[in-house]
Amino acid sequence: MRLLATQGFDSTTVDEIAASAGISRRTLFRYFPTKADIVTAWAQNMTDVLTASVASCPADFTPQDMIRTALEAVVPQMAKNRAEAYAFACLIERTPALLSVSLRKYAGWEDALAAALASRLPASPDRALAARVAARSGIAAFRTALDEWIRLKGRPALVPILHNVLALQAGLLAPPA
Repeated sequence: MRLLATQGFDSTTVDEIAASAGISRRTLFRYFPTKADIVTAWAQNMTDVLTASVASCPADFTPQDMIRTALEAVVPQMAKNRAEAYAFACLIERTPALLSVSLRKYAGWEDALAAALASRLPASPDRALAARVAARSGIAAFRTALDEWIRLKGRPALVPILHNVLALQAGLLAPPA
């Protein structure tokens, strides 16, 4: 991921990736049939973090609290430091060849978050639907925060931007007083 983020997705060869990983090209292809699959594998870890984070939330957390907690938990998993996380985010979000990977990543996050939320929401005929709405709203907020973070060139921390976006979202979607 560091090599792809540094050199660019299209400019990085499979041979360079294999050499950087200390493995042969053939071994790399055994695990990752395409360069995009490397990014997909990296994103799968984030999906697991979302699910585990919701499961570990206290019983009295609201759906909004669970979503915020889960999305916050993803941020430190993106990379070792902010600069690297910013480079990875730019790579995935701004590389046309990775658009399908990015969309699959977010769809997977939505599905995983919805399943995790559904098991925590009160029983109702619309529980699964409510969980999907909440999950998609949460991922939309995360994507919006990530876009803003990229626009700001990664200078502020991502989590405060995420908090601001989630607060804006809650305010806009709240019933009128």
